[in-house]
Amino acid sequence: MKRTILRRSALAGAALSALLVTAACGGNDDTAGMEHGNSNPSTSTSSSANATFNDADVMFAQMMIPHHQQAVEMADLAPTRASDPELKDLAAKIKAAQDPEITTMKGWLTAWGKPTELPGNHSMPGMSSAPGHNMPGMSASPGHDMPGMNSDMPGMMSEQEMTSLAAAKGTDFDKKFAEMMIAHHNGAIEMAKTEQANGSNPEAKALAAKIASDQAAEVQTLQKILDRL
Repeated sequence: MKRTILRRSALAGAALSALLVTAACGGNDDTAGMEHGNSNPSTSTSSSANATFNDADVMFAQMMIPHHQQAVEMADLAPTRASDPELKDLAAKIKAAQDPEITTMKGWLTAWGKPTELPGNHSMPGMSSAPGHNMPGMSASPGHDMPGMNSDMPGMMSEQEMTSLAAAKGTDFDKKFAEMMIAHHNGAIEMAKTEQANGSNPEAKALAAKIASDQAAEVQTLQKILDRL
């Protein structure tokens, strides 16, 4: 009996030692690169929340959410204003793709314990704000920025441009939409590439790669539409 108890104690001790070693090794990987105060897995609701994330991941999500929301707002105008069938179809695809991505990114931020809205005036780390990334016909001066939006967020339309688009119809709308969405997509591609270079969350980087690929293809389609209008 004593021999059996001793054997069981030895096995239990070995199992506990193995568990402690595993936890110690795993802890370093799970929290590497995470912001202070976010290493507690109890705040996580998915595997993405348990994974590593850094400031670039947070900024990517916080900036891409309003960026996507404006693209969806633009796409919502197409059914009643556009005249080109291909452009209408593309607008519907943009909305269908970006609406779920907004939900996904909001979920990440909530799981990470971060605001879903971009706080104050922040630019995405490592992102260029060169004049070449401004929208067609839009000045780089602060007075032309969309109210509440940072001028370093490339591709965002001004309030004046959105009003102009909403007032257009037919071929005029088609041209404005194509021009504006090309600039908007190019801005999103730049933001996505910055996330791919600076981010650490695997799912955020994967979404950034998808955004860059999908929107680059849509830019080509929009340019072809614009060329024949």
